[in-house]
Amino acid sequence: MNLDNQGVTINKIVDIKDSLPKRQRKLCDYILKNYESIGLITVKELATNAEVGVSTVMRTINALGYENFNDLRKDVYDESIASDSGWTLKKSLAEIQEEGGRTPTLVHVWKESVNLLNKSLDSDLMENFEIVLDFIEKSSHINILGTRPYKATAIYFETLLGEFYSKIRQLSNDMDVIYDRVLQFEKDEILVVFAFEPYTNRIIEAVKLAHELGNRIILITDYVSCPIISYASATLKVEVSKEQFSVVPVIALIEALVIEIGKRSSEESIKRLKRLEKTLIEKNEVFSYEN
Repeated sequence: MNLDNQGVTINKIVDIKDSLPKRQRKLCDYILKNYESIGLITVKELATNAEVGVSTVMRTINALGYENFNDLRKDVYDESIASDSGWTLKKSLAEIQEEGGRTPTLVHVWKESVNLLNKSLDSDLMENFEIVLDFIEKSSHINILGTRPYKATAIYFETLLGEFYSKIRQLSNDMDVIYDRVLQFEKDEILVVFAFEPYTNRIIEAVKLAHELGNRIILITDYVSCPIISYASATLKVEVSKEQFSVVPVIALIEALVIEIGKRSSEESIKRLKRLEKTLIEKNEVFSYEN
């Protein structure tokens, strides 16, 4: 995973957290999820929010190479400001007057979705997007895995891509035999995983197994604290909302991937889509004015 754009301190936390004791790992995960607000709190508040002791905070600070919390807080704060400053589109929607003291649900959801899309689209995502496409082009098969609500996004990816791309397998419906399926992977097959909080143990273990077998893992996730991230050959991280559940950034990412894969195999893709369209019309599956 390329984390160059996250900042030196955030990178360091990602790099060392798995080698730390359990309580310190918990603190690191909290910082990675909430680093934008770390610059505004005290040691005691951080300990309380992360549900660890102050002594754990101090030991973690030392493990990161800092002598005191103020220095860590300053660096994390500076990095969060730097990553935010380029987002001129964050407030691109004008404030819509509240009706009856409440913002209409449609307006609220729409604005939050646009905000998530804008926050997700950064240089790190764009760089890893190209890496993922390269992996897909060189693979013999794409295996797709998603659980809980994100099973739907895995199926959506398969549905769109499957209209013109035949080298694809859906594993989300086979969780009872997921290890059997992974053990059948050939070396040049890849695994695309949709892993968002709460991360399930079965999906983590399936990814570990694929990694041990030498297969490339493409991870689509929400936080750099995701326990699968160390096994990923490329990670596509999108923003999630603390206010509402939304898969809008994931859907946008899926559609961009499918479009670009289609472009890179345009001649064959167009031929297959035309054949599919002709067949559906002939079988009277879709409406046609010629009927």
